[in-house]
Amino acid sequence: MHIDIIFDTICPWCFIGKRRLEEMLSRRPQLNAEIYWHAFLLNPDMPPEGTDFHGYMRKKFGGELRSERLFNAINQAGQSVGIEFDFELVKRTPNTIDSHRLVRFAARQNRATEIVETLYQNYFMAGRDIGNRSVLIDIGVSEGFDEQTLRDYLYSDEDVADVLEQNPRSHRLGISGVPAFIFERQFSISGAQDPNVLERMLNIAEEKQREFYEAGVQPV
Repeated sequence: MHIDIIFDTICPWCFIGKRRLEEMLSRRPQLNAEIYWHAFLLNPDMPPEGTDFHGYMRKKFGGELRSERLFNAINQAGQSVGIEFDFELVKRTPNTIDSHRLVRFAARQNRATEIVETLYQNYFMAGRDIGNRSVLIDIGVSEGFDEQTLRDYLYSDEDVADVLEQNPRSHRLGISGVPAFIFERQFSISGAQDPNVLERMLNIAEEKQREFYEAGVQPV
């Protein structure tokens, strides 16, 4: 089962959606799920140094009261999948290009999903600035990647253009928000959906896949 996930590394609902997808997949241990991560920049014009997190949230959501309500909703949803968000620790809203590049770097060693999880934990649960290359190198090394190879990669321009191209690509697919999940390259659903909803989408994709094979047609 081919599953594409469109996400941003600073999106709390993407973190929740990831955990909900994993909960759903744990019900289907016989399923061979291949997960592919695709960047979506929620703040494509964010300066390289990022900006103050709490000021940004107040401005984006119309004041401190509304942002606090949002944090409460996220916390409640997160706890249901074992995530303990700590927004008091988060100081920066970073530019996420380099963190997405780290995911691409990890994907070449079939480690993307682990790095996505580690990035989310470092940002939302430890308050680390994942727009800082030194932090990203430390995260990568903690996951077993070679420090110098990763440093050379992050301080180059490799994959920058590819990350920047992902937003227009997602828009062409009709995706304007994250997380979004695409099963078998055809059946998409947006939002941090309940595991039962994701499983229904998976069942639809599996049924269509069977129809293709029975008809002797190779799925696109």
